[in-house]
Amino acid sequence: MKETKQKIIKYIEKRGPVSAKELTDYIGISKQAMFVHLKTLIEKDFIYKIGTPPKVFYILKEKTIDFEDVFFEEEIRNVIEDNFLFITPGGEIKEGTKAFIYWCRSNNLEPIKTGKDYYNTLKKYNKYKLKSGLIDGTQKIKNSFEKINIDKVFYLDFYAIEMFGKTKLGQYLLYSKQSQDKKMIKNLSDFIKGKVLGLIDEYNIDAVCFVPPTVKREVQLMKELENNLKLNLNKVKIVKVKSDIAIPQKTLNKLDDRIKNAEQTFFIDEKRQYDNILIIDDAVGSGATLNIIAEKIKKAKINKGKVIGLAITGSYKGFDIISEV
Repeated sequence: MKETKQKIIKYIEKRGPVSAKELTDYIGISKQAMFVHLKTLIEKDFIYKIGTPPKVFYILKEKTIDFEDVFFEEEIRNVIEDNFLFITPGGEIKEGTKAFIYWCRSNNLEPIKTGKDYYNTLKKYNKYKLKSGLIDGTQKIKNSFEKINIDKVFYLDFYAIEMFGKTKLGQYLLYSKQSQDKKMIKNLSDFIKGKVLGLIDEYNIDAVCFVPPTVKREVQLMKELENNLKLNLNKVKIVKVKSDIAIPQKTLNKLDDRIKNAEQTFFIDEKRQYDNILIIDDAVGSGATLNIIAEKIKKAKINKGKVIGLAITGSYKGFDIISEV
């Protein structure tokens, strides 16, 4: 048994990513026996797998980094454990203090000093968070537009922070959307559901609409999000009109262009009337989409109360473009 596992490891080390079939042919054992060995090697953190059946490949984990010589202060350690996540170039998700040490040493950074920097940076950004954990982005909308149609805008988190790049939620959002991985989108949905329900309760929301996508994908993040959240609310239908050439908001650098794009492509297909309506989007850069949809909701006179916007992530300063998502 031990000898077989060593052969598997050495073969992957020599060949790189390999399929179970290739390993089975090389080792000369049954398919069932091979999967038992592979499962054990994954559990013991020697290898990991990537892909979905029938195209699954097994990859050797990078050489173990010594974590034992790093001692964070308890408060800093707790913050890192709760907040730090990154995804390796090979698609492996790493979280917590071990992930942080791994990331530091991969970038030639001293973990203890960098841990203090991370703690202080998060502390700076967390000043913008309310008791609910949400970030009120309403003032940024007011600074960007002459006419404000939306009553409130909230983010669940910033998309990225200085020095350390994308936040935990920012990474989940980016890779959920780019990979079109339903399991990852489900994890994202579970991660945010509590705060979404809290906002619905606080503002007595009785109807919700999800901003439809521009780019056609086999798996649409917003549709999956809607299905996973299972919000017990009326649904307001927003129609995204197709033009000859689809122009995603993220490709437009000028605020005026983003406003015109939203005005000419989003329409409300609803006759019923509600009290307070929640618009959910994936990411907010300028806020043009939320503000224009709110305007169209009010012009259609389908709400008697407030229109609230909620984005999974938002930019930190002014009119920052979140072009990746």
